Amino acid sequence: SQSVSTLMGARANGMGYNSAALFDTWSLFNNVAGLTKTEHPTAAFSYDLRPLLPGANRTAATCTWPVKFGVIGGGVFRFGDDLYSESLLSAGFSNQLGLAALGLKINYIQYRAEGFGTKGIFTINFGGIAELTPALAVGAYITNINQPKLSIDDDRVPTLLTAGLSFKPNDKVIIATELEKDLDYATNWKTGMEY
Repeated sequence: SQSVSTLMGARANGMGYNSAALFDTWSLFNNVAGLTKTEHPTAAFSYDLRPLLPGANRTAATCTWPVKFGVIGGGVFRFGDDLYSESLLSAGFSNQLGLAALGLKINYIQYRAEGFGTKGIFTINFGGIAELTPALAVGAYITNINQPKLSIDDDRVPTLLTAGLSFKPNDKVIIATELEKDLDYATNWKTGMEY
């Protein structure tokens, strides 16, 4: 089994979806621990258009709210068309605990394929980001810790382990790199820069 990537946001996209150690509104769909630095209620919307691959467009919206004991967030994501689609409803929470920001997210994922029906499952994600210095942060997160079954053939939602770091040499530049490992496939290495 395979699922479409739910990594979203223009900033993450511009850095090759290298977002394990970044703090922003889109962290709900990336590393949920990155919501921690949200200071004001925020809403964001994204549409990822794939004109050469009909039916492969992705849409997402997210809202985050700082509260007394951390930051809560909610979001929706959709991929696909009438033949095949994946929809995701997410709720997350993150908080700063000393050096580390920790976050937990629960997702309801619905898969729909024409002729095969609809299947809905719950997944759990967990992440953390530690700011070692004002210029250096290390982040890691696990997607689909609970590995729910999709079918009687023991197909499961893919579990991803991602770890990375970000380096800010000054206020205008961020350099980030990360390793992403799907339990069933080879490791991906991503590096990106923001100016």
